[in-house]
Amino acid sequence: MSSTVSIKLAIIIALLLLIYWPTFVWMNARFLEVDSYYSHGFLIPFVFSFLIWKKRKELKKAKIVPLNIGLLLIIPALFIHLAAYRWGVNFISGFSFIITLFGLSLYLFGREMTQKMTFPFCFLVFMVPLPQVLIIHISFNLKIFAAQIATSIIKLINIPSVRQGSIVYLPNTSLTIGEPCSGLRSLISLTALGALYAHLAKISLIKKIILFSVSIPLALLANIIRIVLLLIVAFVYGSEVATGKFHDFSGFLLFIFALIGLVIVERTISWQKKN
Repeated sequence: MSSTVSIKLAIIIALLLLIYWPTFVWMNARFLEVDSYYSHGFLIPFVFSFLIWKKRKELKKAKIVPLNIGLLLIIPALFIHLAAYRWGVNFISGFSFIITLFGLSLYLFGREMTQKMTFPFCFLVFMVPLPQVLIIHISFNLKIFAAQIATSIIKLINIPSVRQGSIVYLPNTSLTIGEPCSGLRSLISLTALGALYAHLAKISLIKKIILFSVSIPLALLANIIRIVLLLIVAFVYGSEVATGKFHDFSGFLLFIFALIGLVIVERTISWQKKN
């Protein structure tokens, strides 16, 4: 990369940071919220940088052929950002930032280099928080679904239970399936993990798509298993124990279970290739 291009890139990055600064401030506030669904957001830029660094040799070999067509992405994306900022629709502004990056890459470096950076750019989507209204709606439906399935499972192992909404009544106590147990937080973060794992796995594109797709039901299944464990602990030891340290520990188990599931699926779909 020539010094002229480097200087131009540095100026453009500085301008982008200035233009999108309100959006970044909003993201930071959402990341730091109590019980945030996007506490992983701080990690995404570091993963993005790692993915670019990992492709450094390929990027050095790529031909730089700037394309003015990139402006067809940059200009509309900036207008979308201004409109979103004006009306306070911050998540749209966040997505427009990613589109702007795509456009800038095409405009400065061309198609070949942009293609090699497609996944890192797309991965930034996991950094953009969804609107609170949508989060609340999805979270509510997920916790009702998880409570219903978990209640059915513990009945199969002869633990009497009655569910009313998100509250599960046991013979000796009751347990409320709250927003943190809806599984949405783990669904978002595990989907990001699944995307990264699938991208780094040395398998075909079709198998990568399958592996990524499996991360979604795995996250839901892991959360249901977590709620089942909480209900069993509440039945045996009481709700205070279930909602205490075990609650936090079960969250850790959820991620371990989902990660093991991803590894098993990856090994399974790669079995023919290795044998």
